[in-house]
Amino acid sequence: MDKDDFTFAKLSDLKLPVTFRMQVSQLEGTRQPRSFTELLERPELRFHGVQSPTLADLYVTCQLTADNKPLTIPFRTSFKAFKNNYTWNEWITFPIRYCDLPLSSQIVFTVWDIAGPRAAVPVGGSTFRLFGKKWTLRRGKHRLHLWQGVEGDGSVESTTPSKLDERDEMGRLEKLVKKYERGDLTKSDWLDKMAWRKMEEIHAAETAKSENLFLYIDLPRFDFPVIFSEPEAPTASTSTLLPQSSQPPLPTSVSSTFTSEPHLWAVIDPDVALENPVEDKHRRLVRSHRSSPYDRELKPNAKIRDELAEILNYAPTQPLTSEEKDLIWKFRFYLVRDKHGLTKFLKSVTWRDSSEVKQAVEELLPQWTEIDTDDALELLGPGTVDSRVRAFAVRQLSRADDDVYILLRLANEVVLILLPRNYGCIFLQLVQALKFESAATDQRSSRSTTTGAISYEDSGLTDFLITRGVANPVLGNRLYWYLIVEIALEDRDRMMAKMYGRVVFRFMGKILESEGGSERRELMRRQGLLVDMLAKRARELRTSKDPRPKKIEKLRALITDTKNNLASMPPLPLPLNAAIEVTGIVADQSSVFKSNLYPLLLYFQCSDGSTFPVIFKDGDDMRQDQLVIQLFTLMDRLFLKEKLDLKLSPYDVLATGPLQGMAQFIPSKTIAAIVSEHGNLLNYFRVNNPDPGAVGTWGVHKDVIDTFVRSCAGYCVVTYLLGVGDRHLDNLLVAPDGHFFHVDFGYILGRDPKPFPPLVKVCKEMVDAMGGAQSPHYQRFKKFCRTAFNILRKSANLILNLVALMVDANIPDIKHRDVHEQIQEKFRLDLTDEEAENYFETLLNETSYITVVLDRIHDLAQYWRS
Repeated sequence: MDKDDFTFAKLSDLKLPVTFRMQVSQLEGTRQPRSFTELLERPELRFHGVQSPTLADLYVTCQLTADNKPLTIPFRTSFKAFKNNYTWNEWITFPIRYCDLPLSSQIVFTVWDIAGPRAAVPVGGSTFRLFGKKWTLRRGKHRLHLWQGVEGDGSVESTTPSKLDERDEMGRLEKLVKKYERGDLTKSDWLDKMAWRKMEEIHAAETAKSENLFLYIDLPRFDFPVIFSEPEAPTASTSTLLPQSSQPPLPTSVSSTFTSEPHLWAVIDPDVALENPVEDKHRRLVRSHRSSPYDRELKPNAKIRDELAEILNYAPTQPLTSEEKDLIWKFRFYLVRDKHGLTKFLKSVTWRDSSEVKQAVEELLPQWTEIDTDDALELLGPGTVDSRVRAFAVRQLSRADDDVYILLRLANEVVLILLPRNYGCIFLQLVQALKFESAATDQRSSRSTTTGAISYEDSGLTDFLITRGVANPVLGNRLYWYLIVEIALEDRDRMMAKMYGRVVFRFMGKILESEGGSERRELMRRQGLLVDMLAKRARELRTSKDPRPKKIEKLRALITDTKNNLASMPPLPLPLNAAIEVTGIVADQSSVFKSNLYPLLLYFQCSDGSTFPVIFKDGDDMRQDQLVIQLFTLMDRLFLKEKLDLKLSPYDVLATGPLQGMAQFIPSKTIAAIVSEHGNLLNYFRVNNPDPGAVGTWGVHKDVIDTFVRSCAGYCVVTYLLGVGDRHLDNLLVAPDGHFFHVDFGYILGRDPKPFPPLVKVCKEMVDAMGGAQSPHYQRFKKFCRTAFNILRKSANLILNLVALMVDANIPDIKHRDVHEQIQEKFRLDLTDEEAENYFETLLNETSYITVVLDRIHDLAQYWRS
């Protein structure tokens, strides 16, 4: 076959920068004015453009949608004064490439008429599908039926389709014109002129008697038909707890027979992801046999036990093969005693088989032993649809008690705060898991009868969160602000915002029913007023053109102004940490930072006479910092659990809105400022904690050097695992007592504004403060790093599942779906403990000379900015 016989092109090859263009051409049809009776009953109708003796000022809006979601913002035609007919002849460009278009793409059109000052009414709407039945991109001229009086409906099952089943003479002729333009009809000049003249007469006659409105559009014409295709075959979902989870992985390679011919290309089979009927029949036969009572007493031998242990140690993202699923199913009764076996067993269930679902959920799940928190979190993720499984996970979390004290470091002092052992550190993720509860419930109406055994009822997660929040004021305060932020994201997801609004309503109702609920509700209201005032004033200071000293002066005047009730207020739990009660803000100590956003430094006066410094930011999304600090706090607890104190300083962070929030301020200095003022870190330590008689610590108190070494090791490991980027000397801080810590987590998971960033950030100033690379302190530093790395590797599943629950939180750096795999790679779970220690030491030994250069460039940039 000659390659010229291929007369079509692939959509995935169309990677033009401006790749989709649509021409609004003409509106056709007769619009009838309102009757005098209607005008008398509704006088406002006289302002409608259809009542005008001349042509009305109509305009058209169009928007690209797919799968019930908008792909672009609505575009509007420019103003035009019409004379004889409605013809725009205007090209509109959508900011999307052809290769990025989904198969379900469609354009939603709405024609609008003026209905008075700043008001418009829809003349009609239409929904036009971009791809035909044979996956071919539509081209050329099209006539769209307008559904009068309504806006275009962009849903998958649109109520305003552009094509109707009824046939008219113009519709028949237009199909012939398209064939003529494609060259399917023989051309004859003298006969074509007669045909065009006759068609114009028919067109005029049809338009005069038709009551319908039509919108004509003109799409770009290509030399060849464009067939929908994707760059590569989609991979099978790793979330095997879904009903479709038993699908085999898709092939990722193409036969060499095709790849060896450059003019041939592989067409993706849409059915390749479906279950192989032969394998499906085999599975049903085998599992039917294994459902006998014999399975209940089945015990694995030593070899199979090793295989099962290896499968149960898989990371949450690793899919199971069909053989592994069959093996898990075979020994399902044996595994009910293994707390790590539940998640893998649920992945082996064929969720479209009602008999398997019934046995798994109704018989085996109630018998299963208690599971750990990390497995419970995995069951609350988007992959778990059956509400009975989710309810089981909620019951596991509810077994945690409120009687465990957690050490929380605040600067130089150690205080004890009552926090729950498990769910206190994961409340942020549990609030996000509510989205998957809603998604599971919404699927109830769309599931086929084959999944009739799956339950989509309420799992009780909302009640669990509300109950814990009401019982514990500190947790309840956090829950309140987590929910408020989700509601404030209404412009991103209105449906979810409404769902969270219902949760807040129920939460407030339960608080009012509790003892002292009215007073507690009033405190939350006052917290909201305080945050709103601070946000408003911070925005005013940020946008003003005053120099920084003037901004500081205005801030202090604002605090001292009695009308604002900031200098003195009735006792109020601090939103950042409800365990701290504040009575006002100290104006003389408050200031404004030298930064692009000019965040506020506020010293809150506490009821016990102390002060608590807080940084308040407006214009910055702090939800990512909040997540990173939460994970740092969790990692610190994991270290302490293993009797390893790395002196981490996970300061409090709370996002109070999509673009605002507050953070605890720890008195400290950046390494850049210390080097500028003292020359090096050791001189800084000598000034604040001198010990002339100390041996081996260069005149610095030994506890300070020990704290510095330990905290450097801890932060090297935790920032490596989360891929924290943009690490320059202004983001590395040191407290006078030796506590080293990181701030500003705008870049995580490998993102970095600088090229070739090191995986582990150990700057020269840090090594010099330890006495150099050959000193015993640096050797202790490396030992702490190796030990800490292995400790966190043991809890990799917990960390991975916490991050997985945040993927749908619209946080900038974790929106992409492969975030789970990125962090998993950092843990190197394929290595033994000894190999992992050697691997991390190799990372420490890799010197990035460009880091020093980039730090100096950053210093120069900061100098010129100041």
